[in-house]
Amino acid sequence: MLLRHPQIWIFTDDICEKLVYDSAVFATMAQAEPRLPDRTITMNGCSKSYAMTGWRLGFAGAPRDLIREMGKLQGQSASNTSSISQAAAIAALNGPQDSVAAMRQAFARRRQMVVSMLNQAAGLRCHQPDGTFHVFPDLRETLGRTSAGGAAIITDTDFVAALLAKHGVAVVPGSALLGPGHFRLSYAAADDTLREACARIRRFCAELH
Repeated sequence: MLLRHPQIWIFTDDICEKLVYDSAVFATMAQAEPRLPDRTITMNGCSKSYAMTGWRLGFAGAPRDLIREMGKLQGQSASNTSSISQAAAIAALNGPQDSVAAMRQAFARRRQMVVSMLNQAAGLRCHQPDGTFHVFPDLRETLGRTSAGGAAIITDTDFVAALLAKHGVAVVPGSALLGPGHFRLSYAAADDTLREACARIRRFCAELH
């Protein structure tokens, strides 16, 4: 489809390139189709693979002319990547990568635990993701019910709000991510914290009637 429509530019978000599990192999669009690099903008950063969320640093690879124009725009912007973030990113990208592998193993373990526990919750179905550190459970079987606190669960936003109010677990409604009927949960947290959060979600689901 992209080859048939040469007027379309392609933006790829490769921020989780190092966080893939099992037999999954990362590939960026410019690799996958050699006829597309001339209109592909590959975006990346250190937030996920190097746990630098909040350092506000990203980078991109694109055709030289486009990068030049992007530089002009950034040069006139009031925002800028701090020198500390730049130095930290250089150290992360050029330094030992052992911590990335250790973090990926920890995420893989947490992923299995979270998926297993959520699939035991009444009305939830949770697919095991091949990468990143989020799960996106399907909660549609819980819609139309009422929480123990008396809240009607009509939408995923209702589910998320009632879960937070009743059991203190914060997740993101799928409708905010173009996936209504789901919610997103991050497993970038300690094992004990995740175990407790999933146990609370299961209790919440069990209380629905």
